Amino acid sequence: MNLHEYQGKDMLASFGVAIQRGIVAKTAVEAVDAAKQLTENTGTQWHVIKAQIHAGGRGKGGGVKLAKNLEELEVIAEQIIGMMLVTPQTPPMGKKVNQVLVAEDVYYPGTSEPSEYYMSVLLNRTTGKNMIMYSTEGGMDIEAVAEDTPHLIFTEEIDPALGLLPFQARKIAFNLGLSGTAFKDMIKFVSSLYKAYIGSDASLFEINPVLKTSDDKIIAVDAKVTLDDNGLFRQKELAALRDLSEENPVEVEAREVGLNYVDLEGNVGCMVNGAGLAMATMDLIKQAGGDPANFLDVGGTADAARVEMAFRLILKDPNVKAILINIFGGIVRCDRVAQGIVDAYLNLGDTIQVPIIVRLQGTNADIAKELIDSSGLNVLSATAFQEAADKVQEAIT
Repeated sequence: MNLHEYQGKDMLASFGVAIQRGIVAKTAVEAVDAAKQLTENTGTQWHVIKAQIHAGGRGKGGGVKLAKNLEELEVIAEQIIGMMLVTPQTPPMGKKVNQVLVAEDVYYPGTSEPSEYYMSVLLNRTTGKNMIMYSTEGGMDIEAVAEDTPHLIFTEEIDPALGLLPFQARKIAFNLGLSGTAFKDMIKFVSSLYKAYIGSDASLFEINPVLKTSDDKIIAVDAKVTLDDNGLFRQKELAALRDLSEENPVEVEAREVGLNYVDLEGNVGCMVNGAGLAMATMDLIKQAGGDPANFLDVGGTADAARVEMAFRLILKDPNVKAILINIFGGIVRCDRVAQGIVDAYLNLGDTIQVPIIVRLQGTNADIAKELIDSSGLNVLSATAFQEAADKVQEAIT
């Protein structure tokens, strides 16, 4: 689950992380009122207007702009709110901006030059430890930094049983070349950031940039926060922040009925029970010359109702040219799944206009194959993986 920047910053602040202060607005009038309130509370005269969508690279698409007065701010807010913002991380048509964050200007003059850093917290799946990744090259695409100057990216691995140790926070501040007040502030910033990561059941924090202001304060100017869906049951307040308008509507519908569905861009729909088998099935489709249109795990109870709902989700994608159903009957009997497929097919009627390949293995697989073959429907049965792959290839060519 992704949070908007303003939501992520509010959450970080609740754990003691210093942030660039701002107020969210849904209209230009609200944006002006927010700017006046910020000026009163912080003294800032210039304001930054940031589009709030679940995508990075907003500045490159014109979604982040600086306003030097209220008149300019109102015009910019009018332009950004309602626009279809296209960034490297949005679909080609872009995403509609429904709200903006009006934030204080933190690049003010002072006794030293401001500096930008990159920092993220995530799980290193290879070592099974949390990791803080950081760099002196903030404000840039970290992928480009990794490719062009990999020696400027540092990592600090954290044993989840011990947590972030004081010497590790000091090491991060030292590697960023800080000293004095900024050094101390960075230690506090890193410690609070890691507490927020653990306390919110997050899977990713990305702060780009972390800013050292001209008076040596360390603050988060941006906040990309992704929460682990598996931890939302104990994060009720954060779960309530979910913005469904930013998510794929088919994935939202699937989640509401208890199906694990991820939309992809291929031409072969997948219906599988078990995540591991689903990944193997997607590989099978690629080897057959197709591309998976989705990841769909119907779980261990692949009855007629769940199969029918899975069909409906897959068929919402106009790019689907064939559907591969690959079920292993361990907990569930294959003949029950086969009957569910036949019943769902009959209920959907003319809705299904693409060939369906069914591979059922496990308990009562022979009975299941007989049910499929004798159904009289446009359903092809397969026994071996390669046989299923050949039939997928035939269906899409």
